[in-house]
Amino acid sequence: MVMNKLMLMMIPVFAFTGLNAQEKVPAINLSNLDTAVSPAVDFYNYATGGWQKTNPLKPEYARFGSFDMLNENNEKRINALFSDMTKSETAEGTVERKISDLYKMGLDSVKLNKEGGAPVSGYLKEIMSIRSKRNIIKEIALMHNTASGSPFFGLYVGADLKDSDSQILYISQSGLGIGDRDYYIDSSNSAIKSAYEKFLTRIFTLSGLRFPDKMASNALSIEDALARISWTSVEERDIQKQYNPMSFTELEKAYPHIRFAEYFKARGIPEQKTIVVCEPSFFKGLDSLLAAAKPSLLRDYLAGQLISDACGALSDDYYTASFDFYSKTMSGIKKQKPRWKRAMRVPNGILGEAVGKMYVEKYFPESSKKRMLDLVENLRQALGQHIDALDWMSDSTKKRAHEKLDNITVKIGYPDKWKDYSTLVINPSESYYENLRRAGEWYVADNMKKLGKPTDKTEWGMTPQTVNAYYNPTTNEICFPAAILQPPFFNPDADDAVNYGAIGVVIGHEMSHGFDDQGRLFDKDGNMENWWTAEDSRKFKEKAERLAAQFDSVKIVDGLYANGHLTLGENIGDHGGLSIAYTAMLNSFKGKHPAPVDGFTAEQRFYLSFGNIWAQNITDAEKARLTKLDVHSLARNRVDVSLRNFQSFFDAFGIKEGDPMFRPESERVHIW
Repeated sequence: MVMNKLMLMMIPVFAFTGLNAQEKVPAINLSNLDTAVSPAVDFYNYATGGWQKTNPLKPEYARFGSFDMLNENNEKRINALFSDMTKSETAEGTVERKISDLYKMGLDSVKLNKEGGAPVSGYLKEIMSIRSKRNIIKEIALMHNTASGSPFFGLYVGADLKDSDSQILYISQSGLGIGDRDYYIDSSNSAIKSAYEKFLTRIFTLSGLRFPDKMASNALSIEDALARISWTSVEERDIQKQYNPMSFTELEKAYPHIRFAEYFKARGIPEQKTIVVCEPSFFKGLDSLLAAAKPSLLRDYLAGQLISDACGALSDDYYTASFDFYSKTMSGIKKQKPRWKRAMRVPNGILGEAVGKMYVEKYFPESSKKRMLDLVENLRQALGQHIDALDWMSDSTKKRAHEKLDNITVKIGYPDKWKDYSTLVINPSESYYENLRRAGEWYVADNMKKLGKPTDKTEWGMTPQTVNAYYNPTTNEICFPAAILQPPFFNPDADDAVNYGAIGVVIGHEMSHGFDDQGRLFDKDGNMENWWTAEDSRKFKEKAERLAAQFDSVKIVDGLYANGHLTLGENIGDHGGLSIAYTAMLNSFKGKHPAPVDGFTAEQRFYLSFGNIWAQNITDAEKARLTKLDVHSLARNRVDVSLRNFQSFFDAFGIKEGDPMFRPESERVHIW
């Protein structure tokens, strides 16, 4: 599901169908450890080194971790569900038929390869016939309406940050094929930029276009210009700076060459009283770019956006071109995923809640929901204790913090009402691409129909079969889909220490997002409001800066260090999650400390469990790519850098001054 980029704060996204309820999983698999490594020297390798050796990086992955292992199990189970549908008679128009038809289209390599690039040729011909700026604007509107790439900028409907009960329009920067401005601007990325130009040349050639080299150069020149005016990834995290409401008249006056009146008309969007411009300086630069650039350059850029977006729905030569750049060059992946995995992911994404309904019926025990509700309330109580104990926050701000905490809505398992896909048409007599294009158009329309209506706070931002969790500041809610309530996150057969170290930290992580550097800007009702005293804000920012500096100092690969400000919100989430979950664990003991299990104390098992969920192998190329693009720190740093702030961790493993894992009290950060 396409989500408002300002709204969700979460852990990395994976999908997982989980284990059958009768299957038992060890609370902690001792073979995952590498006891030849001292926890005082390298805790991450101590906790996960055995797992890393047993699970070498597979050629179809840039990173492979405990998440991905669960995801592979999920793919097999969902694929089995889909395969069963193809063997049975399903009525036309039913969601089962739509899933089955989409799945079979993705598997039909003979038809896809016979069609080649024909499914996009008509749309491409329209782009190549453009001769005027006015037609450029109309084509942008058409591509946006069908989700055919995201040229120049994006437009979506989301909750008003200052009136969360209302839905309004946002426009935001977009249009970079490589994904981030620094790939275009930083000279150290010249090899990737060169490979991207070759990719564009390759897909233009496959599409039978004249002068593909020149077209690629033209398209890249536009992306270079967009990169120079784009906000950085760190700037994009600043919610307050991205809230810039304008009237429609003000929008047209500020950016006359974008021709918003024509754009809105072409998209069928009525004139709006208020539009929020997320990056005003970007749109000022875009206005100048559209005024100065020749239509031929803009046209070639649009062609590149269209074909690049379509590669996964066309013949193998298109898919391979995309794989060679985006997967092999950028991430270090050596092998394409098998066709069944690629085919399975399409209906799982497009008809996600329908698949989710099938999933929960087969794999989700309601007992897990009850246990999860208890855990959430335990974590809520622990966070309340931490707020009361803060020595840097005033009583007035503490009162407002408690109000927000008490009002957090909890969603667990699956939505109370399911998305209706009855109007989504899947027609197997048409091309795979045409069906995916129409699905994109359906989702855009589904988002746009919310415009001007009250916010539906029952809606979910994830499907039940997704291993993830999120906090949404405009609804002040935390959500835990059914799939995350499985080992190694939640294990009904495990002791409390293990569950608090895994799912407990995840719960605390999401709660902490309500109080991180961006989430703290929203009140109990989900409105962006400053409920902090000036002095409390100053103290919070000072602590946050110190946490960012801890990550800034970590070397990732030669010439590249972690970006502590890009990952600040997630790092605060991890920091808060660990702190809160540890207290909740101690509370659960009720004064009766449990005996060691497998030779490890409860405190040790808590931290080993946390390390275990981040077990992973990863390529250097993927480390570099994620460091530039991802708001989450790399797995190793989420463990080692975070844990070095906690005395309870040092005590659990006898880590002392002089040990590599030790951090002096004066250098530690304590926020929540």
